[in-house]
Amino acid sequence: MGLKSSIEWTESTWNPVTGCDKISPGCANCYAERMARRLKAMGQPNYVNGFELALHEGALELPLRWRKPQRIFVNSMSDLFHKDVPLSFIRRTFEVMRQAHWHRFQVLTKRSERLAELSAELDWPANVWMGVSIENDRYRHRADHLRQTPARVKFLSIEPLLGPIPSLDLTGLHWVIVGGESGPGARPIQEEWVLEIQSACRLQGVPFFFKQWGGVNKKASGRLLRGRTYDEMPVVEAAQSEPACAIIPEGQSR
Repeated sequence: MGLKSSIEWTESTWNPVTGCDKISPGCANCYAERMARRLKAMGQPNYVNGFELALHEGALELPLRWRKPQRIFVNSMSDLFHKDVPLSFIRRTFEVMRQAHWHRFQVLTKRSERLAELSAELDWPANVWMGVSIENDRYRHRADHLRQTPARVKFLSIEPLLGPIPSLDLTGLHWVIVGGESGPGARPIQEEWVLEIQSACRLQGVPFFFKQWGGVNKKASGRLLRGRTYDEMPVVEAAQSEPACAIIPEGQSR
């Protein structure tokens, strides 16, 4: 189910839920949907129904077996806050994350309304990083929903970046990831959009991670921004009651 991810900002993936459906422009060329079709063709049992939503009870406790501490992207092949994922299953997922306290879990959703609705119903462990996806200015409100949660680390995944976000408010947020769309039909990204977000991060003291330019051949496009990489990460001291996020300079690791 997923050690060793190629996603630049995480280390592993864990998918107790697979499958999803499209709710906004950022979903149009969903990489997870393409991957699910491939896995179905390969006979992977968790994808027997392709990209239809499925809960995988057998995968719930996998992180408890992974003894090496790592950053784990939760449901890279789905969305934990999809309307058809029962609250009871979300709670069980959160309980596993609490038990596996040596990991840091990165949960990402486009369904910020349900996130805000259920937030008070969840017991939030300190090792859960909660994020929302924003693809253009129209969806900035997802950050407002994220701010309503008690997650100790709150982050934005601005990928695929499909347009400028001129009034990005990073109040109460601790990390921003930016990237262009990749794969078949990839829509273009503009450097000025990226620089505008980077400037907002600098002004508001938020770590900035530039993932990729994307395109049909993302490896050829690379991930250099003005000649360098930006791999800034939040630092959270577990002993503190409030998040104390700082920027890890490029070239250093935790």
